[in-house]
Amino acid sequence: MAQFDLVIRNALLYDGSGAAPRAGDLALEGGRIAALGSVAGEARRTLDAKGLALAPGFIDVHTHDDFAVIKHPGMAFKVLGGVTTCIIGNCGFGPAPYREAWRMAAGFQSAGEVAGWENHQGYLARLERDAPSVNVAMLIGHGTVRLASMAEPKNPAPSGAELAKMKALVQEGIDAGAVGMSTGLVYEPGRNAATEEIVELAKLMAGTGALYATHMRDESLGLLDSVDEAVAIGERAGVPVQISHHKASGRKAWGMVDQSLARIDAAQRRGLDVHADQYPYTAGSTILSAVVADGRFGGGLGTLTADDVVIAAAKGHADWEGKSIAQLAREMQLEPLATAHRILEAVPGTTAVLHAMNEDDVRTVMRHPSTMIGSDGIPALDGRPHPRLYGTFARVLGRYARDLGLFSIEEAVYRMTGFPAAKFGFKDRGLLREGFAADLVLFDPKTVIDVGTYEDPKHAPKGIAQVFVNGIPVVEDARHTGARPGRVLRRAG
Repeated sequence: MAQFDLVIRNALLYDGSGAAPRAGDLALEGGRIAALGSVAGEARRTLDAKGLALAPGFIDVHTHDDFAVIKHPGMAFKVLGGVTTCIIGNCGFGPAPYREAWRMAAGFQSAGEVAGWENHQGYLARLERDAPSVNVAMLIGHGTVRLASMAEPKNPAPSGAELAKMKALVQEGIDAGAVGMSTGLVYEPGRNAATEEIVELAKLMAGTGALYATHMRDESLGLLDSVDEAVAIGERAGVPVQISHHKASGRKAWGMVDQSLARIDAAQRRGLDVHADQYPYTAGSTILSAVVADGRFGGGLGTLTADDVVIAAAKGHADWEGKSIAQLAREMQLEPLATAHRILEAVPGTTAVLHAMNEDDVRTVMRHPSTMIGSDGIPALDGRPHPRLYGTFARVLGRYARDLGLFSIEEAVYRMTGFPAAKFGFKDRGLLREGFAADLVLFDPKTVIDVGTYEDPKHAPKGIAQVFVNGIPVVEDARHTGARPGRVLRRAG
């Protein structure tokens, strides 16, 4: 008779495929799922999960945890919320080359630099030597590559030699096992790149299974043109597309998601593998410098007001954190845009929460079959980070699936597990199947919910009882065990 490391009995099994749940057992052996259903056999340990749901571990497809997995390897802000895999390197902010990666990401990080690495392979090797509590898959950051390759990264076009260097850096990342390349077309230096440059780099991924992920050029009044550009890049380069944090940002753009979703539908009908991710909040968050630079605040399109922009983290200026630009403008006796510039002069890496989306739009995007879930959390653990860093997945399960009935719990689980695993090429994760890696979340479907707020964000959600990464418990009774069994997930083939 078989003997297992662990048998979880009497759970409600959500298998990650979107199928209705069924009651049953699950056995673990050697970090893998060994049996499902009515499991017979002895176990070194048994866990009674009556009244609880068991699902594959949540895959956070949109993170900025490139340095966090090294500086905060316990990753408590993710694993306590059920996340077992983080995809890093989003929005053009990649992990290599190191010098440029640190320059670009410094505003997203808690204080204190870490020792460097040479290239993408060196970054992944670092994680293999000193594993975090979560699995990590990597995107190549176009912005980081551009910064490392061009004498003047603000130029609209690289020289022939500069483009060749960019291609070499992208190819090194592909060879290292990256699952794709990302762009951040509102950030320096990616905002300066023409479509043709991105196509030329994305072509290197054709036929590999790696995808193109993009923080598009304009998520406000230029949303539709930006979706068209993302789709065109995928079609011209012959690669799948992932649209990051799909939304219509700013009051003047509200309602445009109906049209942007229709463009995704049309591209899918033409045969393009294009999908999107979303965080389940009406506020976003980014570096304040990008908000000022893209013209939506204090001029230009003017789609954000001074009340909409709230300081999240400003090192050395805790008295600014949690206050809007409007409040600070009154205190400083300046115009709002001048206030923002003064803040950036003092703390260039200041981050902000942007109250810019409409709840109806959030629900429209979430319901659409193209949408999976990603937190987009900024792991600057000082100040008041956006609560999505902690509560994204519990919020979808508790608020949107259970309480509002936007879709079923099994559909919510699918959008966090089986769906992203298929999109990013994780062939042995994302489903409860025999032989698959034992990345698992045990949660209470009756109580799971996010509890962090914009004013008080640093709270793990309720209702996440146990989390396993590669068969090792990293959360027990809603507490971090200290285990760090995460692995590097390289692109298959």
